[in-house]
Amino acid sequence: MDADGAWASRIESIASQHDATIDSTADEPTITVGVDRLHAFLLALRDDPAAVFEQLVDLCGVDYLDFGREGESPWQGARYAVVYHLLSVSRNDRLRVITWLDDDNPKAPSVINIWRSADWFEREAFDLFGIVFDGHPDLRRILTDYGFIGHPFRKDFPLSGHVEMRYDDEKKRVVYEPVSIEPRVTVPRVIREEGFGDRDS
Repeated sequence: MDADGAWASRIESIASQHDATIDSTADEPTITVGVDRLHAFLLALRDDPAAVFEQLVDLCGVDYLDFGREGESPWQGARYAVVYHLLSVSRNDRLRVITWLDDDNPKAPSVINIWRSADWFEREAFDLFGIVFDGHPDLRRILTDYGFIGHPFRKDFPLSGHVEMRYDDEKKRVVYEPVSIEPRVTVPRVIREEGFGDRDS
């Protein structure tokens, strides 16, 4: 068996030890693991001498509410997922790991003690999706304002938001007010000059 075959075999072995499933049909191998086994699985991927995923390149939250295509049956799976993109620098290999979360209380273990780079990634997923990372030492908003209500990347978050803030010259401070955006037609207006696109000219 070649080196790559041995590596793939070891990854499969680690996955089976954690009841994870592998999908190799995507552009890069994708492993789905239960949230209860996630931390131990990721630790094994980092520390196993055959795997050596030294780097967490990215971590992102996903909201699958209303996922699917028109005319197909609606999505039946969990609403939230966390996706981990791992890199083995020494092997020049990448791996995607997905874990599904509870719809009502999206929660996953923090992996900051495995990869320090998870720090701000987890804060971003918390801020934008409301995913709580148990064990994170400083889980607070990172992109939205401290007084922000809700999580703006959730599919059920209103496009106009709930409140708007502005600087009030009279009060000499920032004030929060209910959103005053009027609904409007979002179809672009097309303006063409006379003769535009004529083949004769």
